[in-house]
Amino acid sequence: MNPNAVIELRDVAIFHFDDALREASFRGNGRTSDMVLSDVNLTVFPGELVYLIGRVGSGKSSLLKTLYAELPLREGGGMVVGFDLRRMRRKDVPYLRRRIGIVFQDYQLLTDRNVFQNLHFVLKATGWKNELQIRSKIAEVLDMVSLQNKEYKMPFQLSGGEQQRLAIARALLNNPQVILADEPTGNLDPAAADGIMQLFASIVARGCAVLMSTHNISNIQQYPSRTLRFHQGKVAEIDLHSILGI
Repeated sequence: MNPNAVIELRDVAIFHFDDALREASFRGNGRTSDMVLSDVNLTVFPGELVYLIGRVGSGKSSLLKTLYAELPLREGGGMVVGFDLRRMRRKDVPYLRRRIGIVFQDYQLLTDRNVFQNLHFVLKATGWKNELQIRSKIAEVLDMVSLQNKEYKMPFQLSGGEQQRLAIARALLNNPQVILADEPTGNLDPAAADGIMQLFASIVARGCAVLMSTHNISNIQQYPSRTLRFHQGKVAEIDLHSILGI
């Protein structure tokens, strides 16, 4: 394994688990259900943007779920920000997730709390205790995502693009080494989607890696980078010329 990589997978097979199988597998005695991907090899370094493309059901979300330990890894070798996915136990998962950021298509915000409270809740839940430091960190991430004047807005008062910016601010709170983004522009209009892509580009420029699943080829056209295609249970890096027509 490369010590400089933030993600490294070697000869990995990824399976779908129902809830009962997943919990049993985290205890080390579960049987796998359907195989989704096989022979996955992937190395991601700090400051890289990597796109994941493929049809619905091709395994993109299952790969991301494996990387943040929603799905257990049972075949092959996997390291994410220093954590060995093969040795992962349920009690270890929160510590892994403090070192990565996760962004979903549907935002998953606390709808009964304002912007500040959404972020405050996460910091308290991940061990922050000093209120001055908490307020300073919230101000810092809101400035990074251009929501510095929206602290006391409720989620329903924000546009879709602003809600996704808040979700990204939440992902940035604990200074992650990598952000895993599952269709982060899928619910947004083109202008809002471009704003989110600009934000991810700035995050990558600071040295944080981003893995992003997307169906939006215009994202890749405007912000070209490494692209992995998911097809028939395999993952392969592809030449951008083949999807951009250049």
